[in-house]
Amino acid sequence: MNLNEVTYSSGVPVDGYGPTYWTIGARRWDGAVLILPTGPARWTPGDAAPFLAAAEIIDVLLLGTGARIAHAPHDFRAALEKAGVGVEVMASPQAARTYNVLLGEGRRVGVALMPLD
Repeated sequence: MNLNEVTYSSGVPVDGYGPTYWTIGARRWDGAVLILPTGPARWTPGDAAPFLAAAEIIDVLLLGTGARIAHAPHDFRAALEKAGVGVEVMASPQAARTYNVLLGEGRRVGVALMPLD
């Protein structure tokens, strides 16, 4: 089997994580974070504004709800879906891995990650 290094042309991958932080593009981010094609930023959970502003450049948002899967707030999901952005909810580690896979495929994807603790 040949393994090839993945090249990310449209965003920054999640390199790693711990209970309270994310490593993105070799930089540590504490707390909740989002990653869009424009780059990573701190995020206040439940705030849909950054994703609504990015509706023209993402098709789907992966919402990482922490250590366990939880429902997305109704208003959050409804606002994004009205703007044409699909929302997929999963635990944060799975959201980070799925984001990296979709990013490697060149998909128009964003991710919002809540810490595990």
